[in-house]
Amino acid sequence: MTTTLQPPPSSASALPQAFINILTSLVRSPSVVGAEHSFFRVLQRELEERGANVTWYEGLLVAQGKRPNSVFFSAHIDRHGLVCTGPNEFQYAAFVAGARSDLLGNSVDEQLMQKIVHRFGQEHVFAYEPWSGAYRGKGKVTNASICEYRNNLIFELEGLEHLVAGTPVAFTDTLKMTEHTLAGQLDNVLTAAALVYRFEQGFEGTAFFTAQEEAGKSWRYLLEWFRRFGGSTNQLIVVDTSPYPTFEAANDQHLVLRNKDANAHFNTALTQKLARTCADLNFQVQYKDAYVEAHNKTLIAKGEQPTSLGSTELGRIISASRGLVDGTTLQIPTSGYHTMSETAPIAAVNAFLAVIQRMSQT
Repeated sequence: MTTTLQPPPSSASALPQAFINILTSLVRSPSVVGAEHSFFRVLQRELEERGANVTWYEGLLVAQGKRPNSVFFSAHIDRHGLVCTGPNEFQYAAFVAGARSDLLGNSVDEQLMQKIVHRFGQEHVFAYEPWSGAYRGKGKVTNASICEYRNNLIFELEGLEHLVAGTPVAFTDTLKMTEHTLAGQLDNVLTAAALVYRFEQGFEGTAFFTAQEEAGKSWRYLLEWFRRFGGSTNQLIVVDTSPYPTFEAANDQHLVLRNKDANAHFNTALTQKLARTCADLNFQVQYKDAYVEAHNKTLIAKGEQPTSLGSTELGRIISASRGLVDGTTLQIPTSGYHTMSETAPIAAVNAFLAVIQRMSQT
């Protein structure tokens, strides 16, 4: 379901310089899945400098303005990386944080591992202390393979032989900009930076920043907060990037909405309110669940396996909260998902900034 409207300006110069500065800084700050503490420290400073009241919980940073119940946004802040698991041995951090191995009978899908094993060849990396963020050295990925005994990904690195088990290793990244695109390891530092920027603009609501979303755990931290402090109407907007197979496909719309994911149906009224806001601002939207379902019909007709609707932080929390938390999602379309060159159209980023600003004012 797509509505064709006039696209907004798409040049990098159209992005606010303050937002670019925040994003550039955050991209350089490591936040490997399961080792996000140092990034929370960076976020706390950036948010408090912009007037936010910041509270830190296990797996969750909560930033609030003068009207904290006026609107709720949530962005996860973890990014993919590696973790040292033994002498000169490194594993994919999301699988370790999620306890994904045959030892517990919930092994990682082999097709997923085959995708990842070739994704980060020869990438430069650096190690850091998980709490302080202190630099522990740099290196480079030289090889990645699937261990047949543990059914898990093992990475070989050059230059980080001195690390001890438990040390996180981040991919070295910088923000890359062209006239029409932003690129880097954008998931999900892109929308996290946008929420920090909203506080610079005078945001008065609540922004949640969650850990371990890539390991499937972030919803637990968020639900715990709502069970302790939430009211009777917890309409949450979860913001993120949304993968498309090519940049051309990502560029077909400004923003991505959903009616549902694999776990739950989203709040219809809030989804429609977002859709109306996008329409009022002349932004084109696509419903990702409708997109996937239409694609699955083609796959089934060819005798191929359909793909999943996807599992979001919001769907998990709606399913588990038994009516306590409801809401919808707002996503920026990207290509090159979960790589060091995930690419977002400038037009989509501009649209996202405009929509969350409008939603904050209602």
